Amino acid sequence: MIAFRHKVAPIAAQNLKCRPKIPSGPRPLPQVQSMSFIRPELKQKIWRWREAMFGAFLAVCGMLWAVSQQGILAAVGTSLAIVGALLIFAGIQRTRFRVGKGGPGVVHVDERQVTYYGPLDGGSVSIDALVSVELEPRSKPAAEWVLTEAGGQPLHIPSNAENAEALFDVFAALEGIRTENMLTQLRSNPENRVKIWDSGQRRLH
Repeated sequence: MIAFRHKVAPIAAQNLKCRPKIPSGPRPLPQVQSMSFIRPELKQKIWRWREAMFGAFLAVCGMLWAVSQQGILAAVGTSLAIVGALLIFAGIQRTRFRVGKGGPGVVHVDERQVTYYGPLDGGSVSIDALVSVELEPRSKPAAEWVLTEAGGQPLHIPSNAENAEALFDVFAALEGIRTENMLTQLRSNPENRVKIWDSGQRRLH
């Protein structure tokens, strides 16, 4: 019996060596690709009209509330409908201002200052020191906004640069600017540079 035990021991040791190693940590979960039922093109269009769509939703809810309620609640619904209508108008203007994306550089607006970080050049201008805003349609691949401040060099910003839509609020806040004229010029693709606004319009209003 003793000899039999000595012969079995090496075989048991070999069996232990042949066993596969079991990982001690948790097993990684299989990666599941997310499925989207909205095409990227449609999703992009929805996002482009997001302000106007939100305004329409708010206006519809307000009107329904106004006709189905009485007293103060009806007045609140009417107010919501009016706010929704204003958001629709502002959203349509913002959508017309967006001419695309994927252009060179990034636009940053902070503390009354516009900064453009371009792949080859860039710069910044003070909003309070602006003397003119122009549209240069001959620039390629997209038209450029030309911002000039007092005593400074013009800053050229592609209209399709990343976050260029933030310029809409900057331009809309300029005293005396004609927002509808700006949007019309942007969409009409003029042949030559167009002056959108200058500091003289501040004195006229």
